[in-house]
Amino acid sequence: MEVFLQLMVSGLLLGGIYALISIGLNLIFGVIKIVNLAHGDFLMMSMYATYWLFTLYRINPYLSIPLVFILAIISGIIVHLIIIKPLLGKAETEVNTILATAGLGFVFQNLALMLWKSDYRAIETSITGKSYNFLGIMISSGRFWAFIVVIAVALILYYILMNTKLGLYIRAVSQDSDAAILMGINVSKIYLFTFGLGVGLVGIAASIITPIFYVFPTVGLYFTTISFVIVVLGGLGSFVGALIGGLIIGFVESVAGVLANAELAQCFSLLIFLIILFVKPEGIMGKGARV
Repeated sequence: MEVFLQLMVSGLLLGGIYALISIGLNLIFGVIKIVNLAHGDFLMMSMYATYWLFTLYRINPYLSIPLVFILAIISGIIVHLIIIKPLLGKAETEVNTILATAGLGFVFQNLALMLWKSDYRAIETSITGKSYNFLGIMISSGRFWAFIVVIAVALILYYILMNTKLGLYIRAVSQDSDAAILMGINVSKIYLFTFGLGVGLVGIAASIITPIFYVFPTVGLYFTTISFVIVVLGGLGSFVGALIGGLIIGFVESVAGVLANAELAQCFSLLIFLIILFVKPEGIMGKGARV
């Protein structure tokens, strides 16, 4: 029983981190209806930003969250204005944006490789390697505080989406952009804000996972795969679905990592993903789910 509780707690903590990474991707898809294949590479670049802020200026990763968040939003806005916006509303928008973001991801990877080589980098903070003992259950301090940040960000984002005028506009555009235009909503600005926010959320995720994961030029590929599994598993466009999907995948990987090995953990996640899609193809939260 104690082992099961240990696995459950570890899985939930890991799943929360996965969920935060996936929420940005799901938000962008739910509102703008594009697939951002550079999602994990935005995360990778933000992880490098966190790493260098700590290495050069000794800024704790948790204290660097606001700065990395702002830098990520700015980069997302620039990418949207230069690459994404010109493709929206054109023929084969979906295909073109997939190709464009995939190409952007390769640019980010090769830029990182050119600037910082292929070395695996890590940082050590005051909580690195430490754990908390709660009723006999060992909780990784890094994952615990990362999970606290995830909960805070999720609550703030949910409040914005459900209780503010901006959130109302975002939900309106996600449901029917043409109707939103007729209601006087500036859809172009909502697209810009949403893409910037989606990338900004990745920046927050990067700051909290840099003390936990290694940083290297292709680390984003792994998180891109996990994010797409979670997004489709939870239901495309669903905020709550991304949270649930992230927790499921985190729990499955924790259990599989103990029963089998770390290399097979992702295979188990994909297996659960396929089973749920076979039973419920539209994902956990249902087809066309929003928020």
